[in-house]
Amino acid sequence: MKLIELHILQSYPVSCLNRDDVGSPKTAIFGGVQRARVSSQCQKRATRLAAQELATGHFNGIRSRLLKEPFLNAFKALGVDETKSTELTKAICETFSNQDAKNPDQVTTAVYLSPSEIEQIAKAMATGEDPKKAATKALRLDAADIALFGRMVANPSSLSVEGAAMFSHALSTHKSSNEIDYYTAVDDRKCEADDAGAAMAGTLEFTSATYYRYVAVNLDLLFADSHLGKLATNDRKTVLETFIRATLMAVPGARQNSMNAATLPFEVLAIVKESGQPVQLINAFESPVKPNGKGLAAASSEAMKAELSKMKTMWDIQHSKELLLSEVGLKTFLQQLTDYAN
Repeated sequence: MKLIELHILQSYPVSCLNRDDVGSPKTAIFGGVQRARVSSQCQKRATRLAAQELATGHFNGIRSRLLKEPFLNAFKALGVDETKSTELTKAICETFSNQDAKNPDQVTTAVYLSPSEIEQIAKAMATGEDPKKAATKALRLDAADIALFGRMVANPSSLSVEGAAMFSHALSTHKSSNEIDYYTAVDDRKCEADDAGAAMAGTLEFTSATYYRYVAVNLDLLFADSHLGKLATNDRKTVLETFIRATLMAVPGARQNSMNAATLPFEVLAIVKESGQPVQLINAFESPVKPNGKGLAAASSEAMKAELSKMKTMWDIQHSKELLLSEVGLKTFLQQLTDYAN
């Protein structure tokens, strides 16, 4: 397995990037103490949306239960009459999922497809192809996001795609507890009234933390024929650069208007492996770091580098390349990593 691994350290101020079922910032116990947490699913969505903005034409996957309309429009664009278009649309929707009894314009399961997949499937079915065969044969060269993040289709399972990207849950490098923000809203028309004051009051939970997050890309899988193997070399480089850039720069959107937490990583360690398995450096923080007068960023960066050195010595690990973003800058960082898009 040829891998690019990204070990990312990033500090967020007051924020609630990823909420649980009661609206509190997510947490986890690691090293015997509570940590702030941002789930892998949350990070993936933020990265996917950022990549769509950065590289129009390559990251076009859409995950939705609204499956009928795009297929109906695709059949009509091919000149298929209304009745036949409706019939074919019903057949392909039933291939992926079941019709929602309460919402007939939707299916019961969100399906992840790209525009070119829909067009190819519609074209094949319009000429008499079986829905399952048509769906299986369709290429996804405009959907690097599906190749990277994968998709699951229960029936037929052959339409499932194994994602080439691996995301860990981000954990704070230190002990972290959620805090309470008490807020009020003033009634502007009662500033001089006898009952002037708050028109409403409430509380929200928040946290602030320095996180370690791990992301890896299986290059062998990403550029296999079943994924993006038929893309030209320049397009492969664009896909890989876009994914890495989006991974580093994307910030989950929760409460961005009230708790804007837009920051960039203060350190990123990139490792290229010609073979082997993905390995995190999270155990650098199994014992929570302490600022010790230098701040959590410096302490976290030192701990991560020490863990890397320890792992290499203990396990005799050899890497093709190691890059620190703080030493080479983003331009060189991306150029050197995208050289492996072949």
